[in-house]
Amino acid sequence: MASSSLQRLLLLPQIHHRRRAQPPPPAAATSSSSSPAAAPAEVGVEEGGRLEARVERNGRGYWVLKEKHRAGINPQEKVKLEKEPIGLFMEGGIRELAATPMAEIDASKLSKDDVDVRLKWLGLFHRRKHQYGRFMMRLKLPNGVTTSEQTRYLASVVEGYGKDGCADVTTRQNWQIRGVQLPDVPAIMDGLAAVGLTSLQSGMDNVRNPVGNPLAGIEPHEIVDTRPYTNLLSAFITGNFKGNPAVTNLPRKWNVCVVGSHDLYEHPHINDLAYMPAMKNGKFGFNLLVGGFFSPKRCAEAVPLDAWVPGEDVVPVCKAVLEAYRDLGYRGNRQKTRMMWLIDELGIEVFRSEVAKRMPQGELERAAEEELIDKQWERRDYLGVHPQKQPGLSFVGLHIPVGRLQASDMFELARLADEYSSGELRLTVEQNIIIPNVKDTQVEALLKEPLLEKFSPYPSLLMKSLVACTGNQFCGQAIIETKARAFKVTEEVEKLVSVPRTVRMHWTGCPNSCGQVQVADIGFMGCLTKDKEGKVCEAVDVYLGGRIGSDSHLGDMYKKAVPCKDLVPVVADILVQRFGAVPREREEDEEEELGGN
Repeated sequence: MASSSLQRLLLLPQIHHRRRAQPPPPAAATSSSSSPAAAPAEVGVEEGGRLEARVERNGRGYWVLKEKHRAGINPQEKVKLEKEPIGLFMEGGIRELAATPMAEIDASKLSKDDVDVRLKWLGLFHRRKHQYGRFMMRLKLPNGVTTSEQTRYLASVVEGYGKDGCADVTTRQNWQIRGVQLPDVPAIMDGLAAVGLTSLQSGMDNVRNPVGNPLAGIEPHEIVDTRPYTNLLSAFITGNFKGNPAVTNLPRKWNVCVVGSHDLYEHPHINDLAYMPAMKNGKFGFNLLVGGFFSPKRCAEAVPLDAWVPGEDVVPVCKAVLEAYRDLGYRGNRQKTRMMWLIDELGIEVFRSEVAKRMPQGELERAAEEELIDKQWERRDYLGVHPQKQPGLSFVGLHIPVGRLQASDMFELARLADEYSSGELRLTVEQNIIIPNVKDTQVEALLKEPLLEKFSPYPSLLMKSLVACTGNQFCGQAIIETKARAFKVTEEVEKLVSVPRTVRMHWTGCPNSCGQVQVADIGFMGCLTKDKEGKVCEAVDVYLGGRIGSDSHLGDMYKKAVPCKDLVPVVADILVQRFGAVPREREEDEEEELGGN
């Protein structure tokens, strides 16, 4: 069973199950919104972890396999062994580092590694290649729920950096802000804490933002409210904003989500750990999927662990999976260090046994047969205006083109959230934003707000599902520019063809696939090639056939190295051949012919 502290913390949400009577929900679970601004309650965090026969502790809170890791560990592991990254926060080193001039920092390998590598444990990514001395700051925002106060604070930070500052909604329901300078970091982190936010453990070998249903608690057909679970997971992972060294030394990054609706907005099949709602012996809980990931050398969908946990064991099983991965995962070639490689090496049953013995009770129940996901469900569109389960309220989904916002946009969103909603915004993995809890009587006025001309609730069929990673405007790993190009290419394609339905198009600047091109109907992965004149130019590998939902499937390579300047007619042809698009000229001819009759 879960520890007593976790049992006290867990606000068991209302379970929505069409085939059995509804239990009376606790008062805290019936509210239309949670309070993400409040600092999380204390969660017990184990200092260190469970010693295994093959594992030793090196004295700094890190775990190293004797046989496999002492020889041939990768350079990133050596940086971690030299100095514990989370110590920059937990031991206050960030304040001294922030007061050090960049020239002095670069003169020492140790402090240069602090800035370029270890600060990622604090959510700070130095843009050395494109914005020397400036940082992208990534937050923890469980379930994508943010408040007007938090949004306003982030906007004030971005605004202070002028043209160098902006913000992005990420593919993990999260905020990233840009332009940050190192001397400002301690004050910014203090400001984050004051509004109930943290950036801890959001980069490098840490657990990424816990994803949940963006419509949690408000939509009529949800299975379970995911917010209490994602809040608990985030509190455990970050040690209640204090840092949790037990889970900061993973072999690689690690993604987690809690599924709360039939729509699978959370994309469980591309997470390292996904909680899938299921009943067992009349009790609510989750079946587990493990191992989903993208990388330059390999992509894989999550596989069933053949395990079920009750709702109160969401954190203990997360901890057990992380410990198994931390203790046994490979730390050599970085392209073979994601958790699925360990699962393949051990076999799913052995991996399962390693997780089971790290559970408080030393075992795992087998998967429940009564899954609650309707696999025939047709995924719904959350953009536009939709009624909530609370009478008299609606949510309004806004399209944020390729997820990019300026400070003025964020200030205005915060104002709209206060004036028309409950002071809350929801971020989605498609880089869009939802305003929940809008009174039906105020919807018309909200739709007339000037900001909604830019962030439309009713974008075109090609624009509405457009996703793009950061690209080489800021990211040093990106090979091509993505955000502006994705928008421009889509605009040009729309002039050529008309599509009968939404087509999900994703762009990523490099093989790391932060833009998740493998789950798109059409995916574009940045590369370089030579054009017809033999000159090197930006290009994309084109992927087709990615699917999301219960019949998820990763896309396959369709065409390699298409120059970006030649891409528009290629995309238009794909849309005609594969997605039923009609060329605009033919459409106009047909309309004229019909008009003549």
